[in-house]
Amino acid sequence: MKTNILIVEDHELTRFGLKTTFEGVDYIENIYEAESAEKAIEVFKEHPIDVIIMDLGLPNMNGIEATKQIRSANKDVKIIILTSHNDEKEVMNSLKAGANAYCSKEINPQRLVSVVQSVADGAAWFDPSIAHIVLKASTTSHNFDTDASGKDYDLTSREKQILKLMTEGYSNMEIAQLLVISINTTKAHVASILQKLEVDDRLQAALKALKNNIV
Repeated sequence: MKTNILIVEDHELTRFGLKTTFEGVDYIENIYEAESAEKAIEVFKEHPIDVIIMDLGLPNMNGIEATKQIRSANKDVKIIILTSHNDEKEVMNSLKAGANAYCSKEINPQRLVSVVQSVADGAAWFDPSIAHIVLKASTTSHNFDTDASGKDYDLTSREKQILKLMTEGYSNMEIAQLLVISINTTKAHVASILQKLEVDDRLQAALKALKNNIV
């Protein structure tokens, strides 16, 4: 199944470069553009968007507010924040708004292509430069145990192997290929991991695994 993406960027040259990066990519169906948050919301309402690449420093409404509004309208859409800033407050506000990934604008174009595919498949991804911020936030989040260090949650060796790959940002399809197992088997393992860790999604699972040294 192919992916429709929306690029939200106010600088025309940067927007053109991003569009060029995704033109001809085999998993991409349609590429839409918006130069502002307001325009992005319009485009999102008019077209079936799967993944949004969202700049934060937009005129008028910023990318965080746009992310909040879009996510409140559709929880299935995936949103990737693309910015030149790694401010802790900005990172955490982006995550609270519902972002699935946070990338630096210095990311290699081909790596960004891979990130979009992974996020479309359900993975969360964070630029290595902000990983410490996300991990720090997990230590104060109410979504995680405060005294669970050392607990293994009865995960099997295969589940721990898959959980480690999840923390590294691999999608279900990539995990299946790496471990030479079917995508359905991978999904079943992921579902079991979420249940055992008592979390709702892959991001919470990855953060809990890192915080509690499970992998």
